[in-house]
Amino acid sequence: MTGRTRRVEGTEIVRRPVSAVLAAGAVSALLLTSGCSSGPDGGPGGDAASASGGGPSRSAAPPRATASPAPAKGSATVLRTVAEGLKSPWGLAPLPEGGLLVSSRDEGTITRIDEGTGRKTELGAVPGVSAAGEGGLLGIALSPDYAADHMVYAYFTSASDNRIARMVYNPDKPSGEQLGAPNTILRGIPKGMIHNGGRIAFGPDGMLYAGTGESGERSLAQDKKSLGGKILRLTPEGEPAPGNPFPGSPVYSYGHRNVQGLAWDADQRLFASEFGQDTWDELNAIKPGGNYGWPDAEGTSKDAAFQNPIATWHTDDASPSGVAYVGGSIWMAGLRGERLWRIPLKGTEAAADPQPFLKGEYGRLRTVAAAGGDKLWLMTSETDGRGTPAKGDDRILELRVK
Repeated sequence: MTGRTRRVEGTEIVRRPVSAVLAAGAVSALLLTSGCSSGPDGGPGGDAASASGGGPSRSAAPPRATASPAPAKGSATVLRTVAEGLKSPWGLAPLPEGGLLVSSRDEGTITRIDEGTGRKTELGAVPGVSAAGEGGLLGIALSPDYAADHMVYAYFTSASDNRIARMVYNPDKPSGEQLGAPNTILRGIPKGMIHNGGRIAFGPDGMLYAGTGESGERSLAQDKKSLGGKILRLTPEGEPAPGNPFPGSPVYSYGHRNVQGLAWDADQRLFASEFGQDTWDELNAIKPGGNYGWPDAEGTSKDAAFQNPIATWHTDDASPSGVAYVGGSIWMAGLRGERLWRIPLKGTEAAADPQPFLKGEYGRLRTVAAAGGDKLWLMTSETDGRGTPAKGDDRILELRVK
């Protein structure tokens, strides 16, 4: 990809060739921390200002993470552009039989991408999607029993709330009719023009996890009776999962502002990315029942009641969405920051300073997913109404990382 110039929030950015940015070090604004700090209302943080070894995975679940240690310094090389011309892409789910499912936030459709040729086949629209602001058709995930049930799960904004539904994918039907009627398994997640969360993923335990936002109503994050500002843990049928920290509740952790990234390491520990407001974006190691501080804390806090993030970024360096675990590191897509972050792990701590890659090269980055072995799928987000689309946007890239 050649360098190109684009204007973002009044600042001219020259997009450099990939080779010019791969050696970039961690920025001085980034802090490795163990807490959260308070921040004022309003401001530029979060999404409003700002989540294969050469082939596809062959299981419905994400490729199994390996426990290989992460070196202090890594690398990220773009191998190829898989597909171009995507409109407001948000969720990404690799199919076990080959191909990538992609949701369109604004159009409310799910499209299958042939990862070899880039050919796009629209499967159909999800009924009831009401796209506005940061809401619409957001995350998608495959059933852990996909080989038997061909079930696709979707998180979307309706006219009244955010909800999760599942539907059967039948590739034998004509294009545009391959999605069955959706069955809503959870409703009542607060919606807003901002902070709708939206990432869903099945964990190693076979349960469905969902990152939600507080929809701009900050107090919801601390209200354990609300589904907003939480990480939820559900059975595949949408019921509160057995063993949840609050009996009879789907709430797994709370005190979140806007969670859009979920990933597990090789030891089945959950990590989540979170948008800050004015000061600090976060990567958190998630504990059942943990309180992550919002709105009383943003970034680092000395309050022992709150769980501490393992890394923080100024909001103009990250505004994180999707995350994935590959090669001992969390890889985190940045929207406003327009870069891919690598966070090497040692247990539930950052083992070294995070490293940025692809800074300004492909614009806003929405979703990253493990592609098997040492590879990642990376999806851009220039057509979401906050980017400056160039020819070919939006796109899916294949990367080799370590």
